[in-house]
Amino acid sequence: MFSRKQKSIYFVIEGLNSFTTVYYFYYFYFYMQQQFGFGNKANLLLAASNGAMYAAGTWWSGRLAHRFGLLNALKFGFALMFSALLAGSQMSGATGQIVVMLITVLGMCFTWPMLEALVSENEPRAGLQSMVGIYNVVWAGTGALSYFVGGAMLEKLGIRSLFFVPMTLLTAQFSLAMWAQKRLARTAASDACVGASIADDMPHPHTPEHTRLFLRMAWLTNPFAYIAINTVIAVVPGIAHKLELSTTLAGFCCSVWCFARLGSFTILWLWDGWHYRFRWLLVAYLALVISFAAILIIPSLAVLVIAQLFFGGAVGLLYYSSLFYSMDLSEVKSEHGGIHEAVIGLGNLAGPAVGALALHFVPQYAHSGSIAVSGLLLLGLGGLLGIRGMAGRAAQGQQQPAVPATLAK
Repeated sequence: MFSRKQKSIYFVIEGLNSFTTVYYFYYFYFYMQQQFGFGNKANLLLAASNGAMYAAGTWWSGRLAHRFGLLNALKFGFALMFSALLAGSQMSGATGQIVVMLITVLGMCFTWPMLEALVSENEPRAGLQSMVGIYNVVWAGTGALSYFVGGAMLEKLGIRSLFFVPMTLLTAQFSLAMWAQKRLARTAASDACVGASIADDMPHPHTPEHTRLFLRMAWLTNPFAYIAINTVIAVVPGIAHKLELSTTLAGFCCSVWCFARLGSFTILWLWDGWHYRFRWLLVAYLALVISFAAILIIPSLAVLVIAQLFFGGAVGLLYYSSLFYSMDLSEVKSEHGGIHEAVIGLGNLAGPAVGALALHFVPQYAHSGSIAVSGLLLLGLGGLLGIRGMAGRAAQGQQQPAVPATLAK
């Protein structure tokens, strides 16, 4: 199932899935604003419910896929998303659209962990760096393109294109998954690479304790990155309104961070010097906190664009770290991929929820939500330093010589 030749199909599916999900989920908040008058607080609550569903669904889907097969789970996800969007295209009420969004999220839960596992399975460490790099560049590139042109597409094709464009792409994705499965069945007998692990005689350069430490730190920082991302996405319609940007211009100006993330992924793919280096995690996290606050609080188009460059670079490294360390340490890729995506869902839940609560209880301050989420991000910084500090103290304790029994008395 996991030959390099076969994996090229998965990258095509991945790119289509990224364009599909970004177009629908990122512009869903514009749709709810324009059709039902949703403001920042209502959109933040929508984003929080999205995150809750994604956290629960991906944790569950990663385990199910290991039992029933990655491609079967992938096809189920595409079919469920298509069915939900088809229903949504015929609905006119806000409640119905929220239900459609949640079911579409559940379908998406059966796509990303499966695709991560399909491209990473049976790779040696060098191959894993390459596969994860290509994977990240593909989804980030097509996602950035989708966000960039999505506003113009929505205005030119009409608001209902929010449903019909993703449905068309999902049909193509399902067909490609079917073709990949049939091709696998035809070539399984003759392709010696299929299902066989690629030999990796090189020992891991780090101890298990060291790799688990970085996995814990990455699993902490990545959801905080998505706290920031999902909060920004949910309030972009409000930022666009404040800066008097049309939907088209909002897509152009507010997608800068996506392209910065793509650039970050490309560098991290080609250069592995950041692996298991704490300072890179720390610098990225500090950049995340500062740039997030600048994007949401300072009402300037120039600041918005410049801050997004740092924001995209920071979230790129934090995401890449979580995915790479998850795959580098895991034998069961779909389960660790599910955990990696589940913690993203927790971040998607926490950030918008905190922002919405702040706007609800302190509505007289326009930036109360932004300040509250910035404070939450600072808690994450404390957690990162705390994990690192505890690991350092534990290592020092292990290195200390044992106290002789006579002295101990």
